[in-house]
Amino acid sequence: MRSLVAAYACRAQGSRLYGKPLQNLDIEKGVTILDHMIELTQSIQSIDDIVLGVSEGKMNKPFFDVASRYKIPAILGSEKDVLKRLILCGLEVNGTDVFRVTTECPFFIYDMVDAAWEAHVKNGNDVTVVDGLPEGAFFEIYTLEALERSHELGEDKHRSEFCSLYIREHLEDFKIEVLPIPSELERMDIRLTVDYPEDLILCRAIYEHFKALVPRIPIGDIISYVDTRPDLKKLIEPFIVPERLW
Repeated sequence: MRSLVAAYACRAQGSRLYGKPLQNLDIEKGVTILDHMIELTQSIQSIDDIVLGVSEGKMNKPFFDVASRYKIPAILGSEKDVLKRLILCGLEVNGTDVFRVTTECPFFIYDMVDAAWEAHVKNGNDVTVVDGLPEGAFFEIYTLEALERSHELGEDKHRSEFCSLYIREHLEDFKIEVLPIPSELERMDIRLTVDYPEDLILCRAIYEHFKALVPRIPIGDIISYVDTRPDLKKLIEPFIVPERLW
């Protein structure tokens, strides 16, 4: 029986913005990026479990508090070996496959996950992904075996936060499917990931505007809204690097 586990690597450290997953999207109600991501993930039928893969260090204790509040598991692992933390997340709940979004990306394309999981299983993929979306809006699904193989055969750089690097450097060794996306969502001129204070300003504005829809805010609606806010687009413009991973 296949089981899809959302493995969310968490750490507070960050040179550009401290504690990114714990930054508030809704300051008044204290809703953090991670809160929103967990609630959005819980609404996705094909994801069976959520596990937080927490980095070592006292400053990361709040992530265990979050896990306790949502009654979800959390594991403790190496700060540098992010890939191992993802693997441990899958093993923690006997998962066969891992769903990955980085924990500073609150607005991923949730409505493609069920179809991606179906294709992943049906087609016998090692990796199933979407790409070409605004940065931070895509997701990746891996078999646990593919991650374990990457960890075993890769080097330190492959075990870092660049968890897909070994697979992307050895495409011929894995069965990979990149799912098509609607052309109107191919907007790599927008970023929806929180890496800088300016990103947080943008994401807070999105959350406030679509508060009635949370946690399921369609990416197309977000793109349309951002297009009406040149002030916000100008804020994030210096940090946009339009590139495809897959």
